Amino acid sequence: MKNHISYLLLIGLLGILVSCGTAKSKKHLPDISNYNAVKPVVTKLSDSSFISGNNSFSKNKQGLWELYVEGDPLEIGLTTGALSDSLLQKQQRIFFSKITDIVPSKFQQKMLRHFLSWFNRKLYMNVPEEYQTEIYGVSQYTSHEFDNIAPQYQRGLYLHAAHDIGHALQDLALVGCSSFAAWNEKSEDGNLILGRNFDFYVNDAFAENKIIAFIKPKQGHNFIMVTWPGMIGVVSGMNQQGLTVTINASKSKIPLIAKTPISILTREILQHAQNIDEAIAIAKKRKVFVSESIMVGSAQDNKAVLIEVSPKKMDVYDMPNTSQLICSNHFQSEAFKDDKRNQEQIVNSHSEYRFERMQELLSENKKINPQIASEILRNKDGLNNIPLGLGNEKALNQLMAHHGIIFKPKEKLVWVSANPYQLGEFVCYNLDSVFNSKRSKTVVSFEQENLNIAKDPFIKTEAFQNYKKFKTEDHQMDLYLKKEETISAEFIQNYQSLNPDYWVVYYKTGLYFYQKKEFQQAQANFEKALTKEITTAPEKAAIEKYLKKLKRKLQ
Repeated sequence: MKNHISYLLLIGLLGILVSCGTAKSKKHLPDISNYNAVKPVVTKLSDSSFISGNNSFSKNKQGLWELYVEGDPLEIGLTTGALSDSLLQKQQRIFFSKITDIVPSKFQQKMLRHFLSWFNRKLYMNVPEEYQTEIYGVSQYTSHEFDNIAPQYQRGLYLHAAHDIGHALQDLALVGCSSFAAWNEKSEDGNLILGRNFDFYVNDAFAENKIIAFIKPKQGHNFIMVTWPGMIGVVSGMNQQGLTVTINASKSKIPLIAKTPISILTREILQHAQNIDEAIAIAKKRKVFVSESIMVGSAQDNKAVLIEVSPKKMDVYDMPNTSQLICSNHFQSEAFKDDKRNQEQIVNSHSEYRFERMQELLSENKKINPQIASEILRNKDGLNNIPLGLGNEKALNQLMAHHGIIFKPKEKLVWVSANPYQLGEFVCYNLDSVFNSKRSKTVVSFEQENLNIAKDPFIKTEAFQNYKKFKTEDHQMDLYLKKEETISAEFIQNYQSLNPDYWVVYYKTGLYFYQKKEFQQAQANFEKALTKEITTAPEKAAIEKYLKKLKRKLQ
C-alpha cells in the first residue's frame, strides 16, 4: 500500500507541474443544448417509494431498490438523480470515507486530488457524449460536500473510473470475481445460462443500497443492470434482446492516464448490441486503460464468449465444440495467455484456484439450472470440498460480494441476490414483463416472486453469526497490530475460534507474538497458518520467510 501511496504522491506532484494540461478537463461539460434540462418533479409515496411521470424508484421486501427510468440521456440522468438523491449523497460519503481511511493525511489527500485531476485529464474525451450527458444529469443531485475533490460533474465522471483504478492499485477494492456459462448439453433445457459473483468491495455499507435498474433509452435496447447510487456504467446486466455482459478484472499495469472505463464500454455494449458480433465490434472501437475479461452471453447465438481487452490489444476467447465457459481473473485467449503478467497472475493469485473449483463444480453438476447456479455461486469450500475458512478469497463465495446474478437470456429472466452478499434470496425479474407492461401510478415490485430462489440456509447458522463477529474482531486485531498494543489471551482464543479454518487468524497472531518477541508462540502460530489453505503464493512465502527468521532467533 505504501508503494501505491508514494506513486500517487509522485503523480500528484507531476500533476502540479503540468496543471495547465488539466485546466480544460476541469472546465469541460457535455453539450446539453439540444435537451430539455428542466428538473423532474418527484412525488414521494413513502420513505421507500417515489415516482416521477412513468419513472419510479422503490425498495422491495428483500431490500433491493428497483429503479425504472426512460427517456433521452439527460432525462435518464436527471430522473435517476432526482429519484435517488438521498441515497446518492449517502453513497458518495461512504466511498470517500473509505478513501480517507486509506489516505488519512491531509497532505496526501491533496496530492490524491492532484493525481485524480491529472490522471483523468483526458477521461471526458474517451466517454461517449450520451453517457457524459447522463452522468451530468445524475451529478446535479450530488452533494457539494466533496467539491474540494472535484466539481459535481467531474467527480461523477471520476467515480466511473474508480472500478478501473481499484483494479490497477488493488488496495481500493478487493477484486476476485468468478463467472461461468453453460449451454446445449450442459444446460438443463439446452438454453444458455450464466452465473457470476461481483466481488468489488469497498465496505459492507457500500453494498447496502443495491439498485436493480431498468433503463428504457430513446436510442438502443432496453436493459437491466445491477448498480449502486451514482453509477451509470454496467458491471452486470442483460438487455431485452437477451444479450448479457459481466466483467472480471485481470492483471494490469498501473496506468498513466484514464481512457474509457470498462463499465462505460460494457454499458455501450449492453445498450447497443444484440449479439456477440455486435458486442465485439463495439469493443474494438474503444481504448481502455486496464485489463479486463468481458463475458458476453447471447440468446441469439445461444452461447457465451470472453472479450479480453487491455490498453494495448484485444482478443476473443471463443472455444468451439464446448458448451461451457469459465472466467476468473486471468486471460485465456491466444493473444494474452502466455503474457508474462498473465502468467504471474496465474501463479501468484487465487484466480486459477477458483477457476479449477468452478470446473470441479460444473463437472459434478451435469446440467445447470438456476437453482444449481445459485448453489455454485454460494459455495464456500475449496477444491475437493476442503474447508478454506470463511472469507478466504480462494472460495467462489468470499462472503464479500456486492451481488451474485444469474441470467437465462432466451427467457429474458434475471435473478439478483439480496443482502447479505449472495446469501439472500435471489430475486427473479422478467425483462419482457417489465418493459412491455403499462406503467401505473402505483408502485409494485417488478419481481416474479414464484421464480425466486430461497435464501441460503447458511444465514441461519452459528457459523455465519461467528463470521460476522470475526469481521469485527479481525478489524480490532489489525488495530492492535498497528498500534503494537498488548492483546489478552482471551481475545486471541476467541478470535481464532470464530474462524478456525482460516489461515489469517494464525498468521496475525503470529505477527503479534513476533512483535512482542515471544518467538516460540510466533513460530507455533505461523506453522499452524501453513497447515491451512493460504490465499496466494506471496502470502505463503511471507510466512515461510518469518519462520526462517525465527529459526535463526531460536537457535
